Amino acid sequence: MPRVSRIPSNLSKPVQWGCVDKTISNGTPRTGRGQYDTNYGNFQTELYEQIRREAFGEDIGQNSWVTASEQDKFLTWLELSPGKALLDVACGAGGPALRIAAKTGCSVVGIDVHEQGISTARSLTALRGLSRTAEFRVVNAAEPLPFSDGSFDAITCIDAINHFSDRRDVIAGWARVLKQGGRLLFTDPITVTGPLTNAEIAARSSTSYYLFVPHGYDESILVQCGLRVLVCENVTRNMAEIAERRRAARSSRSVALREIEGNQAFERQQEFLTVAACIAQEDRLSRFAYVAEKLS
Repeated sequence: MPRVSRIPSNLSKPVQWGCVDKTISNGTPRTGRGQYDTNYGNFQTELYEQIRREAFGEDIGQNSWVTASEQDKFLTWLELSPGKALLDVACGAGGPALRIAAKTGCSVVGIDVHEQGISTARSLTALRGLSRTAEFRVVNAAEPLPFSDGSFDAITCIDAINHFSDRRDVIAGWARVLKQGGRLLFTDPITVTGPLTNAEIAARSSTSYYLFVPHGYDESILVQCGLRVLVCENVTRNMAEIAERRRAARSSRSVALREIEGNQAFERQQEFLTVAACIAQEDRLSRFAYVAEKLS
């Protein structure tokens, strides 16, 4: 049976919902591709490394909510070792995938739609001497994957499944390239578990396309795709803490960041992190980790 963590319900509490400062947000969704390009373009600078260290404790080159200790826990579920192959979907700048390759000895293929992210990942691969075990490709993971059936022992997608509009089609594609008995691990950081205002949704989805789903949706899709759910764990606390620490780390370096990002983009990112922390702390928008196995 899958391990499920229950979520405290706030629905009966007499509170006034709303984490968005209405003086800076009008509730209009905004595209954020430029934000990703700016982040990846400055990824290896001392400024951005300082922010990651302050936010995450250990800088493993992440651009999500995952910490080194959380990744270590994930690795116990994946059972990776030398001779096994991992596909990391939406790998970003590749830091977490490279850490997995170094710790487990498995081979890693990382894919992402952002060319700047893949360029940074390739640079880090060469720097860390992992070119024989890790490779990174520009691939749109919303489209059919360019891999043969049963190519991978494991697949990960950390805090990015929410960017795919057709979740069933995407997970079915992952199941196709997974070996029999292989494991899929993903985190869904925008699972709706309480009331949200339109302004909060707009602020929380300001950086890209986001698909908000109710709790239980991901499990049903996994089953429809022929996968057996092994783990369903509430990992919202990590997101709430990281969002607040990232906001504070950026705020203390606001002068330098405004020069790089521009005032509007800086304020937008700060609002995103403020809202992400608030609604996660209140258990209204949650993050769940799932592990599923391809049936033999």
